[in-house]
Amino acid sequence: MASTADFRPGMVIRWNNELWTLVEFQHVNPGNWRAFVRAKLKNMKTGRVIENRFRAGESIDQVRVERKVFQYLYREGADFVVMDNENYEQMNISPDLIGDGEKFLKENMNLEILFDGTKILNVEIPIFVELEVTMTEPGLKGDTVSNTLKPATVETGATVMVPLFVNQGDKLKIDTRTGGYVERVKN
Repeated sequence: MASTADFRPGMVIRWNNELWTLVEFQHVNPGNWRAFVRAKLKNMKTGRVIENRFRAGESIDQVRVERKVFQYLYREGADFVVMDNENYEQMNISPDLIGDGEKFLKENMNLEILFDGTKILNVEIPIFVELEVTMTEPGLKGDTVSNTLKPATVETGATVMVPLFVNQGDKLKIDTRTGGYVERVKN
């Protein structure tokens, strides 16, 4: 058992019979009141993020997880086939474990998989990916000031809203958490 003093970002805890990842936390000591820890938790199954208060020093059930890097190889039916980078063993992963990030997966991309023994708890894809625009309306010169967006299809098939100056063939940096455009990548 751990306590709130052991909190670290990325720590996995069992709370209310579910597994949660600690996103961020803050120790608060409000004058004459009791100290507490305000924590932002992300559910490992649903991906829902909530805020919760824990009493300072409260016992927490910490779950020991193993993080391993796997390489995404290809899609086989509905499943994703990944390879362990250490021993080259392949395994299939259900799309439910990857969630909405599956539309940004590109072959040979590294993924981080969290295990509790042999059971897969979660699959973490990179936060930022660089993808090439395969289809969009032509950009207009001088349209860099306005905040108007247009749809663009990237090489994985996902549709992303991009500024008007983005053209077909441009490489974009995309945030996989929100599915939003970050910047155009210079070659």
